[in-house]
Amino acid sequence: MLELLLVAVAVGLGNFAAAIGIGISEHDPRARLRVGLTFGLFEGAMPLVGLLLGRRFAGPLGSKAALVGGALLIATGIYGFVQARRQHDDAAAAAPLRLRRLLLIAAALSVDNLIVGLALGTSQVSLLGAVVTIAVVSVLMSMAGLELGSRLGARFERWAGEIGAAVLVLVGALIAAGVF
Repeated sequence: MLELLLVAVAVGLGNFAAAIGIGISEHDPRARLRVGLTFGLFEGAMPLVGLLLGRRFAGPLGSKAALVGGALLIATGIYGFVQARRQHDDAAAAAPLRLRRLLLIAAALSVDNLIVGLALGTSQVSLLGAVVTIAVVSVLMSMAGLELGSRLGARFERWAGEIGAAVLVLVGALIAAGVF
């Protein structure tokens, strides 16, 4: 059980960091809950998908999973930065996180969990227990990151969009480099 908890924390670190970036500009409690639950759903579902896809399909993706997820986060962060700069020209407030962008971020953060699913399939860990543990830890880490980001956002409100986008780019680069 300790090993499973450590795996859940390790795969949740990317969500925690990205949630800090999102929390800087997202202050609506409902939106923050939606972010945490979406991250948890993707983090819990992707190991299951990885297990179901099997080694045949996951083998080629294995070495590229972190690169794909990192590239998607970097692209999302760059897009968010451009949007934040445009909003400074139009208005001083950051736009709410749209569902499409949230799903893209959640998917990018959980691409490497496909491989985690394959690894779990070779161990004696209960699949349901693993999925639930990973999802719950991810939701908790995401909510903590959103709260921390929200508290930082009050101090850096004018630059919240740019800071949040920069954090996503940084997390994407760290994921691509294999740090998360």
